[in-house]
Amino acid sequence: MLEYFNFRVIAQYLDQYLIGLLATGWISLVSLFLALILGTIACVMRLSKNRLISGVSAVYIESMRSTPLLTQLYFFYFGLPSIGININEVQTGILALSLNSGAYIAEIIRAGILSVPRGHIEAGIASGLSFIQRLRYIILPQALGVVVPPLLGSAIVLVKDSSLLSLISVLELTRAGQILTSERFMPAEGFFTTAVFYLVIYAALKVFSDWAQKKLIFREAH
Repeated sequence: MLEYFNFRVIAQYLDQYLIGLLATGWISLVSLFLALILGTIACVMRLSKNRLISGVSAVYIESMRSTPLLTQLYFFYFGLPSIGININEVQTGILALSLNSGAYIAEIIRAGILSVPRGHIEAGIASGLSFIQRLRYIILPQALGVVVPPLLGSAIVLVKDSSLLSLISVLELTRAGQILTSERFMPAEGFFTTAVFYLVIYAALKVFSDWAQKKLIFREAH
């Protein structure tokens, strides 16, 4: 099949793909950083004994998880200007990705914390450990073993979801493929190249994920 591909045209648009690759990378990193912050805050609120605080967090998490990311993206893109909030396409995309991924991260972190046996925490209290000491020596070492693998998986999903930003004209990898397709009428070349770049990103993230689980985190306690 590859003998029918026009690699010369792909080479001519390689600069567009490199710009798209760079945009996909930094947008995903910023969105993931903000999602981790939002997810942590939402998790703490969800675990609060205050029903109002817990309820607000639950509404955010469930509303984000129960609606498609594309719908959320269009809502922010078309809805925010109607109420006087004007942000550009990239900022809109980062906002949508961060809020959406943050809701899933909140539940991942909450599951990790709740996975720590209550008896271990009570043993720490009985031993006279402070809250910080219990967090450092009991909760985090066990929770990280549960939380880090799905967090890395969530990061991979976020990178792939960033392709939806092409629908609001953000120049990332998928948009680069759309430009080649529209200008040269070569959808096979355009989106095959896009797919190859995403495969390279996925492979790099997968290698990092496997390495991180072995070297950088505490293993789940047994």
